[in-house]
Amino acid sequence: MFLHTHPYEPFIFEQAEKLIVGTLPPPRFTTGELKADDVDFCYGSRNGMLWPILDRIFDLGLVYENTHLAVEQRKNFLLANKIGVCDIVESAEREKVDASDLGMQNVRLRNLLHYLERYQNLKTVLFMGGNSKNGPEYFFRKLLKPIEVKLETISEEVPRIYRFQLPETDRKIQTVSLTAPSGAANRAVGSLASYKSMKAADANFNTLDFRVLQYRDFFLS
Repeated sequence: MFLHTHPYEPFIFEQAEKLIVGTLPPPRFTTGELKADDVDFCYGSRNGMLWPILDRIFDLGLVYENTHLAVEQRKNFLLANKIGVCDIVESAEREKVDASDLGMQNVRLRNLLHYLERYQNLKTVLFMGGNSKNGPEYFFRKLLKPIEVKLETISEEVPRIYRFQLPETDRKIQTVSLTAPSGAANRAVGSLASYKSMKAADANFNTLDFRVLQYRDFFLS
């Protein structure tokens, strides 16, 4: 079994108001075998879509390479826009060494509630995926279950929006389950009626375009 440990500590700071939450980067980030166009930072995989999406929304002019400059560009963006990153999985075991969420076994979770309580300006959790098995929302619900906290539904439309109250506080946190920024989610995107209608109107419209439109409202608000 391959022990897939998260290579990055949470990137959170006192001013952060939004928190990006996913699962694990590809195993090569754990082993340190990065490719020339990977970035040695959260969501830095050459195949990942999060930074290309944010690049388009904010016109960042990011470089996609394994350099200090690339890392600093991303950190500076997050700091300037009060966005933190704290993936919910600390480690998992795998029989097959790949990036599949479904392939994770014996998963150890980070205590996301601890970070939400500690950083009191956080108002919104942006899940990089939904409630399918081993997705970030799925694991977050597992953290909430023992303390009997339930997510209140705000919108059942994709991306689904929920709200909950942090225990022993008067703070209410909103969660948004965005379409995962990975190729594995493209089939699900293709099945959405909203995507099909946009594709019918513009043959050049693709799944990255769809995510840019979806993410924009929540990263700019």
